[in-house]
Amino acid sequence: MSTGPVGDFDLKGKIVLITGGGSGIGLSFVKLCHSKGARILIGDLKLTSEGDEFINSVPKDSVSFTKCDVTDFKALRDLVSTSVKVFGEVPDVYCPCAGIFEPTWSNFWDDTEEDEYKTMKINAEHPIKLTRLAFRALIGANKKGVVILVASGAGLYGQYLAALYCASKHAVVGLAKSLGPADEEEGVKVVCICPGVVTTPLWYARDDDKAKVFKYEDENTPSNTPDEIAQSMINLVEKREHMGGTVLSRLQSGEIVEVEGGPQKYSFGNEFVQKKLAKERSVEWKL
Repeated sequence: MSTGPVGDFDLKGKIVLITGGGSGIGLSFVKLCHSKGARILIGDLKLTSEGDEFINSVPKDSVSFTKCDVTDFKALRDLVSTSVKVFGEVPDVYCPCAGIFEPTWSNFWDDTEEDEYKTMKINAEHPIKLTRLAFRALIGANKKGVVILVASGAGLYGQYLAALYCASKHAVVGLAKSLGPADEEEGVKVVCICPGVVTTPLWYARDDDKAKVFKYEDENTPSNTPDEIAQSMINLVEKREHMGGTVLSRLQSGEIVEVEGGPQKYSFGNEFVQKKLAKERSVEWKL
């Protein structure tokens, strides 16, 4: 039985869960969602001074912060439980925004890691897991909702110097495209934004020379602001025209391009997924 599509989705009164909401694009998204009347739960390792200042400037019952290591799946699940405790219900919107870009301790070429690639855990596994938790929470509460994934232009092309980062962001784009049918079938819309270069701490708050190597410091290199990216994210969440599986690329020039995503070439297996999710419908979230 179809329970979608999500359609127009006004953020007023909604609950938004966002990881990485303490700075950069995430913090801009928090501010915009709050300005639209949403209640916000931020999961991050820490808040920047700007993030702390914002939280202290708004009503305490409208924005909540909890420390979260996104590589810990239990911590991600606990974010949903925190929403139930603080706001009385599971979130309506889920945004796994936390991410890293080519640190010396986790990239393809330095290759310092022995057991795992932390980049993949943060940039790929965390959004995949939070998206699955979003399905369980929304379907269990019989709510329509949205997952807004944050990938990168690097998720649409290759970059020899940043192979692991590109691989992690390709995973996120692939997830969004794969889950497109859930909008119509389950009332859960999964969409994705792919920014070009953005003026965020990922570039300017570094202790290495990556900004110089990638020519970020070149005054001729155009970039978007976090607010511009956040506004595109708001549009993806709220507007009916952006159906599940939509991937938008906001280029460094500011041009917005929709990446071809669906309808899917192969649609077999949908009934299997429907049966699986039917077992989760109307199942109350366990704290």
